[in-house]
Amino acid sequence: MCGIVGYVGARDSQPILLAGLARLEYRGYDSAGVAVIDAEGHLGMRKRAGKLQVLKDNLAAAPLAEGTTGIGHTRWATHGGPTDENAHPHLADDDKLALIHNGIIENFAELKAELAAEGYTFRSETDSEVAAALLGREFRKTGDLRQAFQAVVARLEGAFTILATHQDVPNLVVGARRNSPLVIGLGDGENFLGSDVAAFVEHTRRALAIGQDQIVAIEPHQVTVTDFDGNPVEVEEFEVSWDAAAAEKGGWSSFMAKEVSEEPEAVANTIRGRLSDGAVVIPELEGLDELFTGIDRIIITACGTASYAGSVGKYVLERWAGIPVDVELAHEFRYRDPVIGANTLVVSISQSGETMDTLMAVKYARERGAKTLSICNTQGATIPRESDAIVYTHAGPEVAVASTKAFVAQITALQLLALHIGRVRGSLSAAESAASVAELEALPAKIQRILDEEQPHVEQLGRWMADTRSVLFLGRNVGFPIALEGALKLKEISYIHAEGFAAGELKHGPIALIEPGQPVFVIVPSPRESALIHSKVVSNIQEIRARGARVIVVAEEGDAAVLPYADEVLRIPVAGPMFEPVLAVVPLHIFAMALATAKGLDVDQPRNLAKSVTVE
Repeated sequence: MCGIVGYVGARDSQPILLAGLARLEYRGYDSAGVAVIDAEGHLGMRKRAGKLQVLKDNLAAAPLAEGTTGIGHTRWATHGGPTDENAHPHLADDDKLALIHNGIIENFAELKAELAAEGYTFRSETDSEVAAALLGREFRKTGDLRQAFQAVVARLEGAFTILATHQDVPNLVVGARRNSPLVIGLGDGENFLGSDVAAFVEHTRRALAIGQDQIVAIEPHQVTVTDFDGNPVEVEEFEVSWDAAAAEKGGWSSFMAKEVSEEPEAVANTIRGRLSDGAVVIPELEGLDELFTGIDRIIITACGTASYAGSVGKYVLERWAGIPVDVELAHEFRYRDPVIGANTLVVSISQSGETMDTLMAVKYARERGAKTLSICNTQGATIPRESDAIVYTHAGPEVAVASTKAFVAQITALQLLALHIGRVRGSLSAAESAASVAELEALPAKIQRILDEEQPHVEQLGRWMADTRSVLFLGRNVGFPIALEGALKLKEISYIHAEGFAAGELKHGPIALIEPGQPVFVIVPSPRESALIHSKVVSNIQEIRARGARVIVVAEEGDAAVLPYADEVLRIPVAGPMFEPVLAVVPLHIFAMALATAKGLDVDQPRNLAKSVTVE
């Protein structure tokens, strides 16, 4: 949560800051602000509650003086409500210093009491202003912003990214991170800071990701990184693999619509370079054969949509890699004292690579001696750096809060991982490997067929059901996590009740919810793989249909057995059972988007939600 941008260079910083904040809107926020040191050496600041446009309109009506050093922030309220006073930046040292903060300072009450005892009067309810006041006090003692900043961040506890600038030290922005993202952009005579590379990718694709408990100072021609003790740190440079155009709508009605349309490309890009002679070979995992042959258990840990991808991963890993797999919600994992050890592989999944619950689960696993592997979509993110191994999805930037293309890419990455480990462990025959590779290669075209052939039908269904108050989703086997994902998407962006169930659980309680007219989506497995499972799901459909439910089935082409019992049939191409989830979820993504759009809701930025959850 919270967007952070910093700039030092030769250009007017305000347009750069505002454009960077606009590209970070996906993170979720309820206020915005900027601070700029102008050509006369004075610090000007403006902040407003509400969307970024409110701030832009205010600046247009009463501009700040131009300046080449500045910081910008979008806030998601934690301590104190979304008001002008609680928005960032916060000022200190007679309004000569500006500070912005992402995260939570856990010991702020103690620090605030210390400052209050000295007579400091606070202008906001935030923990962030405490850091600004401390930094202002320390700067007055030292006259050295870097030294003062180092002293202050060492006292802070919790999760934070902090940026600060002072008018007495123009052409300098300092930043620090602990359990919260911060990335450096390297320019020509200018440098950038951001909570995501999207903040500066319009200007440079050269980037550095600083590590845990590190401090960065940017000047027009220099970038310095140290640890919290002031010791120099070497930071590896990387190139952002996408450009600014990839993070723009490009004529689509919403980012979500654009990203659903990019699901075939996301799967294709995740597969690319990882198939060789009928087998999966993931270059990033070369040299780790001993690790994979030595493990006797896998735990997948994630939150929200990523956890449903992990649940699909459980099926494919157990089938192809022959290893028992558990799926754990990251925010529960480390608090229940799980039994893990040197022969356990903990696989974390996070689109942003900054999900705090998941990051803390990874750290916990490493402390207990387990090996860790992350599946992530974001270069330079924290979770990959904290893991022993990494498999990147290559979905490109995902801006809409509700994940779509990243979800199908995560499932694809788990399929690749399962096939890779199965090959290494010898649990997968050459014939099954070759068949699975062929299925993987065919997935993008099959997703595209759904978009081309079924999307108009699904969108019409969403419009028809715009007044619906509750929708249920049923699935069995690999279809169960997809039912959960379908329900989550609908809840996230349409704000109506939606719930997913294992189809076999229907008669153990949920069938009490069925009444005439109740819409129920059913993910129907292929009859070719298991006629028994298919027949049981058809039986579930008959049970709810007999009680008046309106049944919408997602079924493969040619499945005629569902026709007598379905009010609507959404067809997906024929695929192997472990590949059906990637196809079955596509109409559910389209449906949620269509229904929310018909209700006139913002599908990209649903209420109360943020794209990257960087606090526990």
